[in-house]
Amino acid sequence: MRAIVTVIGQDKTGIVAGVSTRLAELEINIIDISQTIMDGFFTMNMVVEIDNTASFSDIRSNLEALGVSLKVDIKIMNEAIFEAMHQL
Repeated sequence: MRAIVTVIGQDKTGIVAGVSTRLAELEINIIDISQTIMDGFFTMNMVVEIDNTASFSDIRSNLEALGVSLKVDIKIMNEAIFEAMHQL
């Protein structure tokens, strides 16, 4: 299954490293990544591939907890739901 991961927060060192390390620990592959800094705010969007046997709710909880420790907001959404929400 593919999913969209978004990360938003005050820019600081270690955000990309922290998120990508955690994804690797969860055996989640990053397919595409885009990041930018807008007026001091770090924003990152990723398309990731998740093993179909993994618990999506456990992954979401794990990433949200990481966000708390990094002081950023991390969200993950199933790609199919994301696409359905953004169709005309």
